[in-house]
Amino acid sequence: MSTASTQPPESRYGRSSDERADRTLKVVGAVLGAVLLAVIGWFGYHYVGQNKISGELIGFELAEDSVQVHLEVRKDAGVAGYCTVRSQAEDGDEVGRADFRFDGDETRIDQVVTLRTKAAGTTAELLGCHAD
Repeated sequence: MSTASTQPPESRYGRSSDERADRTLKVVGAVLGAVLLAVIGWFGYHYVGQNKISGELIGFELAEDSVQVHLEVRKDAGVAGYCTVRSQAEDGDEVGRADFRFDGDETRIDQVVTLRTKAAGTTAELLGCHAD
């Protein structure tokens, strides 16, 4: 005894609607993936290629009304810019914030700066460096 097939003969009626939907989803997914890669590439180029000054917080020492912050700044020769540093109290309140300027022809600057605080700070954080 043979069983009858419930599917229509292939190639007789064309593609099913499921196959068309699958193909459309694949095309839409490929386009969205390409757009996402382009956006990530643009942000990466802008951040890495256009950033002319960068800094790193090496360490800090706390005092009652100030924080001594050791910064290492790398920049292109002749570029002027600033780095923003902040300090927070134990409860998370910001007790001090300042911008420290770096100009000149040096490409690597290793400097200790003093951040004045309105209360005793427990941390020092480098928020970022920006070229003028």
